[in-house]
Amino acid sequence: MPTLSVVVPIYNEEEVLPSFAERLRPVLDGLGETYEVVAVDDGSRDATPLVLAGMQRSWPELRVIRLSRNCGHQGALTAGLHRAHGAYVASIDADLQDPPETLAEMLRLAQSEQLDIVYGVRTDRTTDTPFKRWTAGAYYNLMRRVVGRNVPSQAGDFRLLSRATVDVLRQLPENRPVYRLLVPWTGLPSGEVTYVREKRAAGESKYPLSKMIRLAVDSITGFTAAPLRLATWLGLLGMAACALLAVFAFVAYLNGSVVPGWSSLIVITVFLGALQLLCLGLLGEYVARIYVSAQGRPNYFVGYDSAEDAERDESHGAAVPAPPIVPRQAEAERFVPAP
Repeated sequence: MPTLSVVVPIYNEEEVLPSFAERLRPVLDGLGETYEVVAVDDGSRDATPLVLAGMQRSWPELRVIRLSRNCGHQGALTAGLHRAHGAYVASIDADLQDPPETLAEMLRLAQSEQLDIVYGVRTDRTTDTPFKRWTAGAYYNLMRRVVGRNVPSQAGDFRLLSRATVDVLRQLPENRPVYRLLVPWTGLPSGEVTYVREKRAAGESKYPLSKMIRLAVDSITGFTAAPLRLATWLGLLGMAACALLAVFAFVAYLNGSVVPGWSSLIVITVFLGALQLLCLGLLGEYVARIYVSAQGRPNYFVGYDSAEDAERDESHGAAVPAPPIVPRQAEAERFVPAP
């Protein structure tokens, strides 16, 4: 069992992987501890598999897990956490916005203070767009109100977990895990390490607005039934508004000041229709989660694990080549060093 496992979810990161390895490897080699880097290829369609294969030739601590299809960031992170062997397991993205140098400080803090969780907390996000900073702030404020104050503000998926914490997370029957909420929910001893968020080293962001919205919906529906209660209160509020409007219409009728028209009728109809659709939509989100949980399908599929191949090689005493990968072969060969 290595002391540290570093889980890296990767999707179409051929441009940034060489720079990421150049910064990560010296940090891990300088720890004086045994380690493994678990690179989870989340169904990349570019030359990422070939880049990882080339890196493995000169980096024996690099372990590659290839998912059979794109399962999303949280699915890839789940695969890495479930298959990591380390006494401590850290997770970091490959875009270099979270500095790998902070991993050493995280491990020292966890070992010296006997902590199960060490969060990487961003103190400066000026490299992000104003819209990104505003939406991130709104998300964390909402989560702290809904889930509780134990959710650290500005802490994403850059963290370090003890083996005990990973085992607890593996036991949870979550179909759509949101680890930035699940990890604080465990209530295990935790600490924080602050850092300045950097610009993406290369490539484009793999987390557009649509995925941010999906993450917010999964976070809310996975941790609270407050939206269902909100739908109930909206229904009661709508009924009260309709009752007041009926009284107003009756008084106007008695005073003889009724003005024929359809505008008010249309507004009321549209308002009530939208309210009903909103309530049905909120209810549908929870029904969908029940449906997905009842299916019991895993949220990731492992197609290849270099560690398992290595174990088979040792047991049979022969070298078994990794399965061939040929995505964009002509363009990708420049990433693979000559033997």
